[in-house]
Amino acid sequence: MTSSVHENVQKYYGARLETSRDLQTNAACALPSRCLPRGAVEALKLVHPEVCKKYFGCGPVIPEKLQGCKVLDLGSGSGRDCYILSKLVGKDGLVIGIDMTEELIAVSQKYVQYHQEQFGYDQPNTVFVQGYMEKLREAGIQSDALDVLVSNCVICLCPDKKAIFTEAHRVLKEGGEFYFSDMYSSEVVPEHLKQDPVLWGEGMGGSLYWRDFISLAQEIGFSTPYLVSASHIIIHDSELLRKAGDISYASGTYRLFKLPKTLTNQYAVVTYKGTVLDHPDELEFDVLHTFKTGVPVHVDAEMAEVLQQSRFSQDFCFQSSDLPATVTDSTNQTTARLPFQHCQLSPFLLADRLGSAVTQCSKTRCEAGCEVGAGGVRDVTGVTCSNGE
Repeated sequence: MTSSVHENVQKYYGARLETSRDLQTNAACALPSRCLPRGAVEALKLVHPEVCKKYFGCGPVIPEKLQGCKVLDLGSGSGRDCYILSKLVGKDGLVIGIDMTEELIAVSQKYVQYHQEQFGYDQPNTVFVQGYMEKLREAGIQSDALDVLVSNCVICLCPDKKAIFTEAHRVLKEGGEFYFSDMYSSEVVPEHLKQDPVLWGEGMGGSLYWRDFISLAQEIGFSTPYLVSASHIIIHDSELLRKAGDISYASGTYRLFKLPKTLTNQYAVVTYKGTVLDHPDELEFDVLHTFKTGVPVHVDAEMAEVLQQSRFSQDFCFQSSDLPATVTDSTNQTTARLPFQHCQLSPFLLADRLGSAVTQCSKTRCEAGCEVGAGGVRDVTGVTCSNGE
């Protein structure tokens, strides 16, 4: 099945789709629930129009603090996100884009020198490789070599999800991050829908049931997934809607971290220093954690480990604590954190809370990067779990 799926996806994105407007869902235009950092907005303005025209992602996947990092974009497509990232990592960083579609690799490679000159670099810091994200070793990506991986709505197009996350874990350095958006289903997608080439090309046929994703990530050895943003996906085509039946879809952005096998298992009080570029007042890490500058926050053992082991270690002060972990909500009130529940990581419940569905594709609004939820969401521990959620 794998080879036939790859062939169908290559044809769908290489020949059938000319622009993101040809997609029959709004997956490429789901509005983000947080503003793009100023640096990313400025970088996007410099990206060549042809590169943007061939953009098919779920929304920009731009994590914080990338200066000097070595970044890999899984399923880089036309290279739009790679070129934003290449500006943010700076001349001393490196961005590698890998995609299996020859036509999209050709578009991205065409503008390497253009963006080098736009960004004022002495030499290119962006490389594009044709290959498969399930087989990064074959593409020459070494183990423990990368600071950050990103991916923008392409995991749903791959038949072997476990291979992707296994390879991602292998190539990341200890403390490294996998920051990505993808499409998720409200229930397990039945086999007959997976066989439909259009449903698969749109991401619907290959979408992971969101609970299965959480279990898979933890099985491979990643941290608990941290949910960053989510949007409902609206299906425009009546035939696709009929085929989907009772299954609904959402795009979700998560961050995963590769942590040491042995953790400290100790709660901590962390205080953000306000030192991450474009985030002087607060760092909105995910929907459960917003760190305000100078405000001590109790976190659980895993979050303490994430902050200490990752590239954010110099941006926080750490003190050990025996107290239960807490979160700081949108009114800056510190409240006890509930025990971990799957519903806290549901992209569907977060999308409901944000009201972040769109009814039509609007590339201009998507690129603005700040149409929904500009105030951000800092605490979803009040969400009530119900059967099936």
